[in-house]
Amino acid sequence: MRLLLMSDTHLPKRAKALPAPLLDEIPDADLVVHAGDWVDAATLDLLESRSRRLLAVHGNNDGPELRARLPVIARAELGGLRFGVIHETGPAQGREARCAARFPDLDVLVFGHSHIPWDTTAPGGLRLLNPGSPTDRRRQPYCTYLTATAAGGRLADVVLHRLPPR
Repeated sequence: MRLLLMSDTHLPKRAKALPAPLLDEIPDADLVVHAGDWVDAATLDLLESRSRRLLAVHGNNDGPELRARLPVIARAELGGLRFGVIHETGPAQGREARCAARFPDLDVLVFGHSHIPWDTTAPGGLRLLNPGSPTDRRRQPYCTYLTATAAGGRLADVVLHRLPPR
């Protein structure tokens, strides 16, 4: 199962549209994950229409329309792995232990909020992934998103994609 992970798109405030390289990946993905801070419902409509399957949550910058359509936490079993998606996980310090305690029933937790790519494994095996942002790099050198493969109870081929400057 091929996964495409993104977060913090902040459209149309941080960019007018999702970057073409990211949009080009959607047809190849079995599942698109968005970890919140869409800002506009048009991006949700776009991903719903183009994705085979979408697993998504709302973020702190999302208004009533998005909050009505999206949960705070989303869960799914994919390729033999238990996935969760949430927007915020709190400060970087202590994140692994905090998330492992909060989500003992997950194998992989995808999160956003910071716009900072993150890939670590907590004691006990919970994999924590933040794809960064494809539209707002903040203090990072590049805008980013992630792809991965989930199969046979393993997460493999986790790749952080750097997007060209706009």
